[in-house]
Order: sequence, then C-alpha cells, then structure tokens
Amino acid sequence: MARKSPRRRAGSASATTSIRIIGGEWRGRRLPVTVAEGLRPTPDRVRETLFNWLAPRIEGARCVDLFAGTGALGLEALSRGAAHVQFVDRDRQAIASLRATLDTLHSGARATLLQADALSTALPAPDIVFIDPPFAAALHGEALERVLRVLPAHARVYLEYPAEQREQMLALLAGRVDILRDKRAGQVGYCLAQPCRASEDDGESLIS
Repeated sequence: MARKSPRRRAGSASATTSIRIIGGEWRGRRLPVTVAEGLRPTPDRVRETLFNWLAPRIEGARCVDLFAGTGALGLEALSRGAAHVQFVDRDRQAIASLRATLDTLHSGARATLLQADALSTALPAPDIVFIDPPFAAALHGEALERVLRVLPAHARVYLEYPAEQREQMLALLAGRVDILRDKRAGQVGYCLAQPCRASEDDGESLIS
C-alpha cells in the first residue's frame, strides 16, 4: 500500500511501480500502480499481520479504504473475499490507476471509486474501514470522528500512524474505540479497533 502527502501538487511527477498482493485469490500477484512524490508504501509484513487479524471477518465484508493511494489495502481485502470496497482518494491519477487495476482483475463490480476528500465524502456503514492518512497532515482524529458516525457496533477500524506517536494515538483513541490489536513495524505503528462497547464482557481486547 502507498499513501499520499497532505497536498498533491498539480503537475507533480509520477512514476509506475508495483504492489504485491499477500494472500487470497490474487496471492503473489504484482499489480502496476501509479505513484506520486510523497507516497509512503506500507510494508508487506504490516499488511500480512493486519489481514491475519481480519481473517475471521474479511470474507463477505463491505470495506472502505480512505486515503486509498495505490489501494493496496482495499485490493488485498478484495483478494481475500471482501464483498465490496469503496476506495476514496482526491488524486485523479490514483483513482485512474485503481480503475485500470480493477479492470485488469475483472473486479470493477465489487468496487466503488470516489475521487473526493476523505473528510467530506458521504460514507456507507462498512464492516471494515482502513484509515491511513498522510502522517504529516495529522488527520487521524478528524477521519475517525467522521467514520464513527456511520460505523455499526460490529465494525473494525484499522489505523496506521508514526510509531513514535503511539502514546498520542492511544490517547486520541481513548473513549472512542476499543483497541483490539496494537503493533509496531519499524517506524510504522498500527492498530485494529472497534467502536466502544457498553461493557467489556467478551475478553477480546488484546494489545500486543
């Protein structure tokens, strides 16, 4: 997965690279993607860990990939059996590249592509939402606030952030979501959470 800088400049240079699907129907397949200056690829091992966490829930899930970039998270979800993914990104090239990739995979019917600001677009009520905004923009709080307005109680939220900001992130999440998984890979911190429950009666929460 790749992520974008806070503001893309008109006419900024772009290049073609590839992402690798970790598991599922398209496991091992490398997909060409268009990237722009400032994109930050998420390590494969982070994606692998995340989808191991989501394994009991991903089949048939409806997902939203905010700040989609190359769409690696959403594409991984589709590969692993998600019913539908809504990709949201304000960059025209990112959306065009995703459309071409989905056409290649014959999976356009299972996706919605929105060229829009992730903080202002209307969102469905997804089972899983991926939030990985540009680190420098510090948009996690705004994105989470917007997402929580539509999330059903059973939903899962993935957030990715600078590892050195873990304590600030946990403080931001406190009272809003229950953290189920929490991990670090190099300079990247990431966690899986759900909307706060009225009671802690299932013992599912596990911070590792």
